Amino acid sequence: MQVEVREFKGTSDYIVSEDLRNSVNVSTALGRPLLIKGEPGTGKTMLAKSIAEGLGLKLIIWNIKSTTKAQDGLYVYDTVQRLYDSQFGDHNVSDISQYIKMGKLGEAFLSDEPVVLLIDEIDKADLEFPNDLLWELDMMSFYIPETGITVSAKQRPIVIITSNAEKELPDAFLRRCIFHYINFPEPEMMASIVNVHHPDLEDKLISEAMEAFYWIRSLSGLQKRPSTSELLDWVQALTVGGVSLDKIRKEIPLLGVLIKKNQDFDVILNRLRVQNQTKTKTRGQSIWG
Repeated sequence: MQVEVREFKGTSDYIVSEDLRNSVNVSTALGRPLLIKGEPGTGKTMLAKSIAEGLGLKLIIWNIKSTTKAQDGLYVYDTVQRLYDSQFGDHNVSDISQYIKMGKLGEAFLSDEPVVLLIDEIDKADLEFPNDLLWELDMMSFYIPETGITVSAKQRPIVIITSNAEKELPDAFLRRCIFHYINFPEPEMMASIVNVHHPDLEDKLISEAMEAFYWIRSLSGLQKRPSTSELLDWVQALTVGGVSLDKIRKEIPLLGVLIKKNQDFDVILNRLRVQNQTKTKTRGQSIWG
């Protein structure tokens, strides 16, 4: 018997737009995976955690790597352990089922209660990986030939799939998903996100930090623009470091919390130097003008 899942409305620690909230609820109602794309650090992974928390469901995370195969998420047949037991153990090795270990998808299927299954960073795997999951995600079942058993989902999981768009996903896979792109937050929403994570910070510090942050993101020539998660770390670092407010935009202290590429350091520091020289020259002309 399928358990009805209530509507997702967001959580206190995750700011969700109306469009994103609607996408979550539509995918749940239709029983389709929700494919989430967006810049790194825009909260794609945290969305799945928020959905699980908001709906009171268990979260199962399948972290995808370049070597991950679709089979890994279904089950693993531990032939090495069976061989060991046949030679040195006292087990009845004819019972193959004891050597079948469920993967994350198999674990989600066998859960008595609905769960949220996060397939995180699917684009890290090879190009065939998404296609190899089409049947299982469509039919909510898979066959284990070693035991002759078909594993079917007791409750349809809420499937959240994230991608950083490192590779294009197959059209056949995309047709089976509800798609949502998380846009980078505008300053107003970003201020709300910062306040949720750091409610005790003074408004002036947040304002100065965000001015500097969005100025950096506007620069051309950056290899990696700072993300939301890096801004959250930076404002906390500014507080811990006791940085003076008038230095935040002028010097952008603790830049290493925001920027992780040497070339980007050079771009930002050069622009800062030119900007400060221009301001100094302008003030000098004003004084002596």
